[in-house]
Amino acid sequence: MMGLSASVVSRAIASLEERLRTRLFHRSTRQFSLTEAAERFYIGCCRILDDLDCLEASAAGDGRLPTGVLRLVAHTTAALTWLAPLIASFKREHPNVTLDITLTERPVDLTADGYDLGIVLPFMLATDLAVTRLLQRLPLVVVTTEAYLGRRPRPRHPDDLADHVFVTVPPSMHKPFVTFRMDHENVAVPINYEIASNNPIFNRDIVLEGFGVGLLPVALVEQDIKAGRLVRLLEDFEIADTAAEVRLAYIGRALLPAKVRAFIDHTAEFFEQGMEASAAARQVATHYCRI
Repeated sequence: MMGLSASVVSRAIASLEERLRTRLFHRSTRQFSLTEAAERFYIGCCRILDDLDCLEASAAGDGRLPTGVLRLVAHTTAALTWLAPLIASFKREHPNVTLDITLTERPVDLTADGYDLGIVLPFMLATDLAVTRLLQRLPLVVVTTEAYLGRRPRPRHPDDLADHVFVTVPPSMHKPFVTFRMDHENVAVPINYEIASNNPIFNRDIVLEGFGVGLLPVALVEQDIKAGRLVRLLEDFEIADTAAEVRLAYIGRALLPAKVRAFIDHTAEFFEQGMEASAAARQVATHYCRI
């Protein structure tokens, strides 16, 4: 570890534990892991170093290049098809920034979990302290298979969905109903489900197996619809709550680290310059999880 012997590191840890009056590591013959207190202490130290970086960057002006480790958390499926092109273009512009990327579909606390930024869906933000910027809205459609319609009557009206089984995301991630606009009014139709998962790709695959009706991102299923593998339902009715939001989130501070500001600016430019038209991003909404 940084050229230090194990004994030197052990003494330094022991000295720090004595000064803090708390244990920093769980120790056993087979395991060595951080305690909760140590994790908080580490995250706090990282924030202090970031603040120092901010002050140095402010003093140095625009001549200071973004450097250091940028810790990013992103929704596993919402941004997957365009995250790699975004990261690659950012690295080409800022080669001195190292990226530590975590993919997840669970709620996160940017500060407590030690992330600089998040590419998230609204349900993922565990606190309301984050500043967010809209990156993308994703439309939804109702689909099923011909095999399923061979067993159940085809719904002609949103109210008919009450007699059908949905494959959808869990109630913790989605409202328990879908809203259609009819005669200039919004009508909420309950979602009756027997299978729910937090992954829309899995949900699509279950629908493709002929089980149930799916409420899925249009870009995820458009090729299946064109190929005849899936059938779009209720095309004459507008889904009022059809848009899910993918957002860039970060903790607002008077001074942002240069690496964070650089990523925010680069991401905004990435989208403004027609990301959806690029070859890597034509399937931009292919993976998505929740409204």
